[in-house]
Amino acid sequence: MAEIISKKSATKEPGRRPPAALDKADTGDQISRRSFFSWLSIGWFAFIAATGGFFTMMLRFFFPNVLFEPVQTFRAGFPDDYTIGEVDLRWKNKYGVWIVRNNEGIYVLSTTCTHLGCTPNWLNSEQKFKCPCHGSGFFKTGINFEGPAPRPLERFKITLADNGQIIVDKTIKFQQEKGQWNDPEAFLNV
Repeated sequence: MAEIISKKSATKEPGRRPPAALDKADTGDQISRRSFFSWLSIGWFAFIAATGGFFTMMLRFFFPNVLFEPVQTFRAGFPDDYTIGEVDLRWKNKYGVWIVRNNEGIYVLSTTCTHLGCTPNWLNSEQKFKCPCHGSGFFKTGINFEGPAPRPLERFKITLADNGQIIVDKTIKFQQEKGQWNDPEAFLNV
């Protein structure tokens, strides 16, 4: 009974908290002003970071990746720069073409194999193009004669400029199986 009286008197004394209130404060159920503002600042920081990430992705959408390809039309020198009966390899790596001159004129072959797109090599001793990936073989004219290549190499448009230089245009292709090699722009008479 003495305890009941002390609890009643403890609650009635000014400035003194009852023991149950003391226990509640000690357990941390109530949040202090300082911890409230620290949690609030963390929340705002997370919101600003998420919003910044969103707007960064939106800005990235307006600037897509761009693939820079080599020029599709280029000048390849003068007809006298090419020897009759030889395959010129100087444009193979830069523009992906071989320029071939024979007794009738000059034509431009693509360096892309018609099987799976590998780059064949010119074998001067055997006078043929040979694909290292699957063994396709092409004559100097571009006609396929061995391996899995389903069709001949493609030719590109070739013309002469006003000053007499050769202009190669890779945007226009000619395919032998469609009869396009007879087109006047697929072959340059010199």
